[in-house]
Amino acid sequence: MRPAHISQVLEREFTSTREGHHTPVMLWGPPGVGKSQLVGQVGQRHGVPVIDIRLSQMEPSDLRGIPFRAEGSVEWAVPAMLPDARRHGPEGILFLDEITSAPPSVSAAAYQLILDRRLGEYRVPEGWAIFAAGNRQGDRGVTYAMPAPLANRFAHFEVETHLDDWVAWAYEAGVDERVIAFLRFRPELLFDFDPAHNPMAFPTPRSWEFAHRALQKFGDSPDLLLSSLQACVGPAAGIELDAFVRHLDKLPDIDAILQGEPVPIPREVDLQYAIAAALVGRAIRARGSADAKAVYGAILNFAGRFPEREMGVMLVSDMHRAIGQPIFNVPEFSPWAKAVADVMLYA
Repeated sequence: MRPAHISQVLEREFTSTREGHHTPVMLWGPPGVGKSQLVGQVGQRHGVPVIDIRLSQMEPSDLRGIPFRAEGSVEWAVPAMLPDARRHGPEGILFLDEITSAPPSVSAAAYQLILDRRLGEYRVPEGWAIFAAGNRQGDRGVTYAMPAPLANRFAHFEVETHLDDWVAWAYEAGVDERVIAFLRFRPELLFDFDPAHNPMAFPTPRSWEFAHRALQKFGDSPDLLLSSLQACVGPAAGIELDAFVRHLDKLPDIDAILQGEPVPIPREVDLQYAIAAALVGRAIRARGSADAKAVYGAILNFAGRFPEREMGVMLVSDMHRAIGQPIFNVPEFSPWAKAVADVMLYA
């Protein structure tokens, strides 16, 4: 399932705790596709804590607690990391990460916690959702087969990569527009992991964020940039991104485009992707400003001039995902939409 849909599932499962309909959710997927980030975003949207417990680093007693003697009987001291309404708040998310990397003795201790929302005398507060994540056995991680009794305590979803979802997130997160443009140009490199070769660095949504950071740190050091990019996304992808970035000195004047000047569109497809990404970035930065409508209008006019109309549709689609409804209130939107109506309907 694509990340945007997974996000909606997690959102609904979180709010369903208030109605008593919550089902624990297990997210499956290879490393670097953003499973943990999807869970964290739900917590951020609602302003609630996310208690991230890495079961692969636990012993059974870490969950169950330790016994102590009280008035001739044995009681259990509840671990402080488990959700407590007084300390953590009435609502939140208990996130059991790396659950497939936990040894069987630890996962067995989690059975009752996940399904019955209790562990001995301890009870998970009613307003807390339970989510978990782990890698599949073929992903070259340290994994154990999930026991059937544990698997039957979850609703299971597999997280897939999806370029449009990643691009929408990347613009919102301020990822370098050169990285976004490159992945629009080479979409198959968003995720390229072959577990049979066991690479050290390889392209994933997470490692492209690392590449963004490398561009900020080493963009002014050409001798270091290539090696840094390769260290993030692997040798081949790093070379391609480095070549793409070096080629951008041929990029037209973006300010002239926004001023409505008749800027020629380059023939090179990679430069067209770079222009599109730069214009979406400008639209985001203009959001809420006095000249926002003028900026949006200039971009729509330019989008209609691409030789391949699909390129213009991609540009406007990305801009719509980034800025939302205001794009429809610009006078230039209607003529642009009419000009590409057949592409929108049948492409």
